[in-house]
Amino acid sequence: MFASIYAGQKVLVTGHTGFKGSWLSLWLLELGAEVVGFSNDIPTNPSIFTDLNLKDKITDYRGDIRDMGSLNEVVLNEKPDFIFHLAAQPIVSESYADPVGTITTNAIGTMNLMEVLRKIDWPCSVVLITSDKSYDNVEWVWGYKETDPVGGKDIYSGSKGAAELIIKSYYHSFFEGKGHSVRMAVARAGNVIGGGDWAKDRIVVDCMKAWSAGESVEIRCPEATRPWQHVLEPLSGYLALGQMVSQSDSLIGEAFNFGPRGEQNRTVVELLSDLFNYSDIGDAEVAFTVTDNIPFKESGLLKLNCDKALFYLKWEAALDYKNTVRFTADWYSNYFANNDDIHKFTVQQIAQYEEIAKEKDCRWAS
Repeated sequence: MFASIYAGQKVLVTGHTGFKGSWLSLWLLELGAEVVGFSNDIPTNPSIFTDLNLKDKITDYRGDIRDMGSLNEVVLNEKPDFIFHLAAQPIVSESYADPVGTITTNAIGTMNLMEVLRKIDWPCSVVLITSDKSYDNVEWVWGYKETDPVGGKDIYSGSKGAAELIIKSYYHSFFEGKGHSVRMAVARAGNVIGGGDWAKDRIVVDCMKAWSAGESVEIRCPEATRPWQHVLEPLSGYLALGQMVSQSDSLIGEAFNFGPRGEQNRTVVELLSDLFNYSDIGDAEVAFTVTDNIPFKESGLLKLNCDKALFYLKWEAALDYKNTVRFTADWYSNYFANNDDIHKFTVQQIAQYEEIAKEKDCRWAS
């Protein structure tokens, strides 16, 4: 996997206690990496980070990405070979409740890391993760390309767009053509689903919690479409991008989209119906209801064009829509049934995903 590039390497993951960060940390451990984590706290209860017992398997640091001093200390002391920057305020609804916290975490936090990277004097490959919400979404039917404008009309999109501009300006000012030992690239993905996501105001999470209690869940925008993808899909892209950055000079400083195939653009109500049918949780008669209570603006249409990742990285999504939903439903069904050790089950899903990727001849899985 990934040409064994991560085996025996020290990898720093910021935001390692979150949903994506926990899955990435576990996968890196399975790939033979020594994982170091930097995160403010454990963001949810329950928590996949806790359920996987990752604290005892990695070097676990607590610190705020907005505190440059603590971040600087960890990076310079640990001297990682790779850095994956996932630390963020990831919830759109929270950006309305705390716009200052959202902007300082997503934009200033990214600036802090870029400033720390300037001090690195050893070879280090960095993947900076932002979001598909970085784009100025005009809700057209085409997928957004990496060259499309960033920065939306709401606080969350603005914070992600600002992070992109900070990365771009720092890269061209201090890294490009400077003979610097840091090599970097940007990854954009979004609307990730999968087992172990417990964040608030996430549609799959809301459903699983409600259904496990025999309750109905309210959905706000049933006809809104999203490019639903399993969490392992963008993570495979991040890891493939990290491999490329460490081995080639040609695409350093570039941004890449990582999204599902076009056929996986489904409405919210389609996703929930399929998720319910694949799971062993809840009562079909009260699965969900539609509400007119929409406290903040939500995008009706958003998808990514991933031709660049396919052309340069030979990366494409391995899971079809059916398997995306099945992987997600199986994890939560297992969790609520208490049938298996959740760490063992999550590792098994990673192995299953790797096998599917091999069958589809994904380059990173060879």
